[in-house]
Formats: sequence, structure tokens, C-alpha cells
Amino acid sequence: MVLADPSGYGRVVRAADGSVERVVETKYEGDASEAELRIREVNTGMFAFNGAALTGALEEVRADNAQGELYLPDVLPIMRAHQQTVGAYELSDPDELLGINDRVQLAQVTAVAQRQIHERHMIAGVTIVNPGATVIDADVTIGEDTVIAPFTSLQGKTAIGSRSTIGPSSTLIDATVGDEAKVLHSYVTGAVIGDRVSVGPFAYLRPGTILREGSKAGTFVEIKNSDVGKGTKVPHLSYIGDADIGEGTNLGASTITANYDGYRKHRTTIGSRVKTSVDTTLVAPVSIGDDAYTAAGSVITTDVPEGALGVARSRQTNIDGYAERRRQKAAAEEKEGQ
Repeated sequence: MVLADPSGYGRVVRAADGSVERVVETKYEGDASEAELRIREVNTGMFAFNGAALTGALEEVRADNAQGELYLPDVLPIMRAHQQTVGAYELSDPDELLGINDRVQLAQVTAVAQRQIHERHMIAGVTIVNPGATVIDADVTIGEDTVIAPFTSLQGKTAIGSRSTIGPSSTLIDATVGDEAKVLHSYVTGAVIGDRVSVGPFAYLRPGTILREGSKAGTFVEIKNSDVGKGTKVPHLSYIGDADIGEGTNLGASTITANYDGYRKHRTTIGSRVKTSVDTTLVAPVSIGDDAYTAAGSVITTDVPEGALGVARSRQTNIDGYAERRRQKAAAEEKEGQ
């Protein structure tokens, strides 16, 4: 039972001892008296019965009402007459029994559920900057003093530690985030983000990704099925797939692990304190030793030993007068065409 706007609901009539005596229908004129229509306690339509008692009571229900219909609540006075107890559970929040019959009502109920989820987290010490622009699933856990910025969606069994910042505009699905981490403008699914890790903006972390303590996946970085070591940085414009990377490594802009040969996926192993220069492609399977370097624009197809510099590019050749010869050729072709 619930206290609510009684329009269209059956009224709950209480006995002198406070138990439920009967429910009076109000949908049709003639079923309820003027006094009964003023009752503010209404029937929500949810019942829990003793099966045997209900079966017996149903046999005695009669259609003695304005519409000649059989009403389920009419079993209540019958059960009382057979020495059965009829009680009521009162709901303090009418929203808990909202029905769903169309997409409009689904949105209304979803909004109620989101409000309850948000309030639970905020009472526990989570800052949700704009609850109206934030989606959090029921199974998500969030640590104290974490900030959830607007336009963030936390889905599935995502778990976030304390004092982290998630968003704005981030989506996390079945992700794990440690303490004091930052995930900005990024999409994360099935990844593990350690303590004090920085992600984004505009990063994409796919399943199997592990970013260990203090590491970074920066702007326009995609990482898949890779273990990124403590303090290692992948700052921007890189794809790291099926790789194991040691600690304190820095991968320059546009570092790519070419992990697929058209038939199978292969892993790349990158050691600790490695520094790849910009536009380095590592063709798996390949291994880069600790403290090694790669030269800018290199396509590395064989292992680079510890402490070595891997260079895999052709020497630069400058062709003098090339632009002038192009202009002369174009002029000659134009004149010939006339």
C-alpha cells in the first residue's frame, strides 16, 4: 500500500485494529461511498498470499459490484472471515511502483532509478558534478572523494577507486580504475587502470589492457590486450596491440605495433626505459631490449638488443631542381594539349 494521489486506485479500508479490512474499487461510480472516496491510502495492486488460503477464498468471490466484475481484492474480507491475517506494507516513495507500458514510462522509471543510484554514491562521498548528465549502472562501485564529471557513462561492473577523476565525456564499461587516476574524454572497455594513471583525452582502451601505476595513455591513443608497465608513457597518436612493455618507457608519437600478419596475431615485447622516436613501427613478433632506442621513421622487423639504437629506414636523398622540372613538364603537356 502507498500514500499517493488516489485518483483511479482502490481505497484501503482499515479495521479498528489497524489491519486491512478490505479494498474498495473506485473506477466506476457506485462501488465506493463518499467517505471511502476521501481515503488517501490506496492499493498498488501488488499482493503476497498464502497459496492455500487464496485458493479457498477465490471460490467465494462474487461479482457484487457496479460492473459485475470479479475483483481480486475481494478475497481480503473473505480471508479475514476465515481467521486469516491481512496486513499492508506501506511505501514511503510512490516512485518505487511506477509501471512501464511504453518508452515514455521507461524513461521516467530510468530517471527515478538513476536518481536513487546517484544519491547513494553522493551520500557515500562521491562528487557527481551534474547528475542529470551522468549515467551510472546499479552494479558500479566508486570510492570516496572521486569526481564524476558531466556526460560520463559508467556501465556494467565498473569499479573506481578513491580520489580519481572520471570525465567529462568518458564511457567506462566493465573497467577497473585505481586511486587518484584520471580518465578524460575517453572510451574504456574491459581495461584495468592502475593508481595515479592518466588516460586521455580521446583515448580508447580495449579489453585486456592493463595500465600499471603511474603510466599514461594520452591523446588519440588506442591500446588493446597489452600490459603497460609502471611509469610508462604512451603520450599520443599511437596504437599498441598485443604488447608487453616494461617500466619507465616512453613511446614517441605514432608508435605502432603491427601485431597482425594477415593470419595470426603476434606479441611485441618492449623492455624498460626504452625510448622510441616518432613514427616507429614495430612489426611483431619483435623484442626491444631494456634502455634501447629507435630512430624516427623506423620500421623495426628484427630484435633491438639492450641499450642499442634501432635504425630501419633508407638514407635521405635530395634531388636539386625537382620543382622546376615539374613545372616545365606540366607547361609542355598543357601546350601539347592545345
